[in-house]
Amino acid sequence: MLLILLSATLAVLCYLAFTAWLPSSREQLQDYRAAGPCPAQATAQVQEDCLSTWQITVVKTEETGTRSKTYKATLKNEGSWQGYVDFNDQGPLFERLEPGDQVTATLWRRYIVALSKDGVQQNTTAVPRDELQMNAALGTLAALLAAQTLVFGAVRLVRPRSHEPFTFYPYGGRTLFTILGVCLGVGFLAGVTGIPWWFVPPAIPVVCAAVMLYPPMRRRPPVLWPEDRPKAV
Repeated sequence: MLLILLSATLAVLCYLAFTAWLPSSREQLQDYRAAGPCPAQATAQVQEDCLSTWQITVVKTEETGTRSKTYKATLKNEGSWQGYVDFNDQGPLFERLEPGDQVTATLWRRYIVALSKDGVQQNTTAVPRDELQMNAALGTLAALLAAQTLVFGAVRLVRPRSHEPFTFYPYGGRTLFTILGVCLGVGFLAGVTGIPWWFVPPAIPVVCAAVMLYPPMRRRPPVLWPEDRPKAV
């Protein structure tokens, strides 16, 4: 029953990924790419969907973390506002920033999406990114895991004492790790190469089947658990 409940949860996550998360990310990305500089006399409502600029001052910069580093710049304007922005890496602008520097902040929908100084610009983590391929891969991952857990849970429910080979070893674990590796790998490669996101969902099951049917995977000798190994006489 727990596996079947987990399957239902994963199915809901898959549904939300393709009906809410991915369309919202795609719409936001399209709106950002279509946004232009704000008119001189733009109203507050118009400024929501255009690119406005502020002249602000750098208060300080911080680099934290060891393996996964974060880059943070604290900013303020001439009034009482003070805030911060995050970057994914040092270059090309973050490493040049010093306290007291005057920079130009580009705003879109009330978020600072970029900083620039002396012709050098760097996007912040608030800028919409073209990551639809990975969104589709994660949605497909939820769908495949939902199918696997449903099958394994249903077999255990119908045949509680005889549910082999629908167990974690050898097929359950192998299938699970294959699905995880293929989904993340295909999503990453599709994002790097620029393949459209709609190519990802049908490609993942094909690659999973190819990996599972690959002869070395099928002929791999079974590994016995300690309690199944023959005892020395």
